[in-house]
Amino acid sequence: MKAMFAAFVAIALIAVGSNIYLSQAGFSSQDRATGPAVRLDN
Repeated sequence: MKAMFAAFVAIALIAVGSNIYLSQAGFSSQDRATGPAVRLDN
C-alpha cells in the first residue's frame, strides 16, 4: 500500500513538473505553428 501511494505521488510530481517545464520551453501548438505568414488573433 505504501508503494502505491509513493507511485501516485511520483506520477503527480512528474505531471506537474513536465507541465511547468514544457509551458516555459515554448512547445505549445501556438508557438510551434506560428510563422511570419500566420496571423493569430489574441
